[in-house]
Amino acid sequence: MTLAGHDPAGGAGVQADIEAIVSQGCHPVSVITCLTVQDTCDVQRVEPVADYLIEQQAEAVLADMPIAAFKIGLLGSVAAVEAVQCILLQAPETPVILDPVLAAGGGKGLASNILIEAIREYLLPLTTLLTPNMPEAARLAMGGATRDEQAFSLLEQGCDYVLLTGTHAETEQVENVLYGERKRLRGWAWERLPGHYHGSGCTLASACAANLAKGMEVSKAVAAAQAYTWGSLQAGRKFGRCQWIPDRFYWQRA
Repeated sequence: MTLAGHDPAGGAGVQADIEAIVSQGCHPVSVITCLTVQDTCDVQRVEPVADYLIEQQAEAVLADMPIAAFKIGLLGSVAAVEAVQCILLQAPETPVILDPVLAAGGGKGLASNILIEAIREYLLPLTTLLTPNMPEAARLAMGGATRDEQAFSLLEQGCDYVLLTGTHAETEQVENVLYGERKRLRGWAWERLPGHYHGSGCTLASACAANLAKGMEVSKAVAAAQAYTWGSLQAGRKFGRCQWIPDRFYWQRA
């Protein structure tokens, strides 16, 4: 189950999640948490869905079929965060993958300090795998000047694992690190591709969720999701004026 916003440009949000989940061989079900006005350049408006509608969407599906993993994306309001917490508490043994969407790819901020505090309080303690980029980790962490310190802070707030991505770092390669058990567990280095991509974080988190839903061990699920995401980005195309959109079905055309 993906709980995320709708992107009319088709690059991020629920549409990206659905494509990535299908590509991993799983069946996606979706809960719309907010509507957005955006294109491949930036987000112009976010309109959160009412909290009771978020809960009702999820509860209708939960009453009908088993859910093997939850993937959470853009929420848009404190009320939405609280609604998602209520949903997760109904399935406490189900893995939760949280992609903390705090800013749009074009740079527009999407989360106030109050919303970030709500995510810390209500969602991080329920999170199996958190997938922040470096700016997101810095905002969610309770202190820490280095990547390691911020990741450890997020673990201390209740996350089981943190996959900290290095797309925003000024390094020759993109360096991603998985943290858990109060230590670095594994690191990866990926060729840094040219251009800027719309929906890369959604793709990665959704692929992780699908792999965990299939029963894969966390490190293997994360490794496979990264390989799939990199392939999607490499095959990406520029449909609009600004960011490239990943081709999440690139494997069909290989």
